Amino acid sequence: MNIPEDGLYARLRQALAERENSTRQRTLYVALRDAIRDGALKAGSQLPGSRVLAQELLLSRNTVNAALEQLAIEGYVQRDRQGTRVAKLASVEGAHDEPPPVTLARRIQHLPIGVQRHSPALALTPGIPATNYFPLAVWRRLMERVWRDEGNALLNYGESAGEARLRAAIARHLAISRGIKCEAEQIVITEGAQEALMLCVHLLSDAGDHAWVEEPGFGGAKSAFLAAGLQVSGMPLDNEGMVLDVAATPPKMIYTTPSHQYPLGQVMSATRRLALLDYAQRTGCWIVEDDYDSEFRHRAEPIPAMRGMLANPPVVYIGTFSKTLFPSLRIGFLVMPPALALAARPAISSLLRGGHRVEQLTLARFIEEGHYARHLAAMRRLYRKRQGSLLEALHNEMQVAHQVYGDGGGLHLTLSIPGIDDETVVREARKLQLAPHALSRFWLQKEAASSGLVLGYGNTSAARFPAAVRTLNRLIAQQRGE
Repeated sequence: MNIPEDGLYARLRQALAERENSTRQRTLYVALRDAIRDGALKAGSQLPGSRVLAQELLLSRNTVNAALEQLAIEGYVQRDRQGTRVAKLASVEGAHDEPPPVTLARRIQHLPIGVQRHSPALALTPGIPATNYFPLAVWRRLMERVWRDEGNALLNYGESAGEARLRAAIARHLAISRGIKCEAEQIVITEGAQEALMLCVHLLSDAGDHAWVEEPGFGGAKSAFLAAGLQVSGMPLDNEGMVLDVAATPPKMIYTTPSHQYPLGQVMSATRRLALLDYAQRTGCWIVEDDYDSEFRHRAEPIPAMRGMLANPPVVYIGTFSKTLFPSLRIGFLVMPPALALAARPAISSLLRGGHRVEQLTLARFIEEGHYARHLAAMRRLYRKRQGSLLEALHNEMQVAHQVYGDGGGLHLTLSIPGIDDETVVREARKLQLAPHALSRFWLQKEAASSGLVLGYGNTSAARFPAAVRTLNRLIAQQRGE
């Protein structure tokens, strides 16, 4: 034994005297373990017997034996009829107090920087709905009914593809609202649109494959493709949406937001949609259609989804309830063609674990009983009014040259403002409780990026817009040194 017995007892007595919320057994175990780890008790050292330790430390023998038994289970000591001896531990080279070096995978190092989130969401945050208008009392009542009807059965795993009742409710809703005819078996419930994107990548591509995204476009799609090792190219936009590069190497996947392009807000024309569908069929690639905030059209009826334009197109459709209900619900979904749904079923069982069963069944009832349709109608009216108020504030208060994009619908407006450091403006705005996004962050190729601001109005009352725009004027002037 490296430590004399009286020194060992002194160390253990001090540990027991200084214990706070820990039990005597736990304190004794930790003190002995640390003495073994730091070398005070050498390998092969014989510990005093449990009776002796109990007497010296004024502990019960059961307490001492329990601590020694835990050390034996973890491999710090060996116990037999001859007594308790310290086990030989593998040595760890190098300094123990220095953290190990961290090197992320190369495919992760170049992902787009994620947008900083705030809770509660700050004013002008894009993509955040008016959560204070959500019918929470109705939701809670439906959730209580789910618990009452299903009970403890909800505590087990659910189906990998999601609750059948919710998938059936979504299929009926899509047929009416988005012109998509599908069966519940073609739908997979995911944890938001981002997991749906990741699932598409896993099912339909291999590392090294090519993928096309809109430029500028949604950073989450770029992150999903880059993290999977795909070669990502940005396709430019015009007034009709994504412009295809038919001379380029055909990709494996094409990501698009045709009903309301994010962040510029274009609606892809019928001609461009059909051309994209034809290209995908001829080249054997897959289209990932993200129906981003398509439910909120302010000038006309919602535009039918591209997925519903042909009988069996090579399109995987992605939807989410984060924008129409509330972000923390974290329920999204994807709709696959029948053949893909059948082929992917074993993989989905391996990749996903059914969960959030209470929330899924509550959402199913929310849709079935008409609450979802009524909530959407109310939110369309609210967001139309708020967008009009923001446009008026920009017209009356904005003092810098700018161009507005995306006023046909959705939850945000995009301002192109040449010649500003929009990331600096955004950082300063956050200090003042405003959270617009920098337009330049939406480009893959930073040297080609345009500057500007993406202003969310879903979570911000109309009364705040004039003062918010004046604040942005001041921040832009400060950034320009005016």
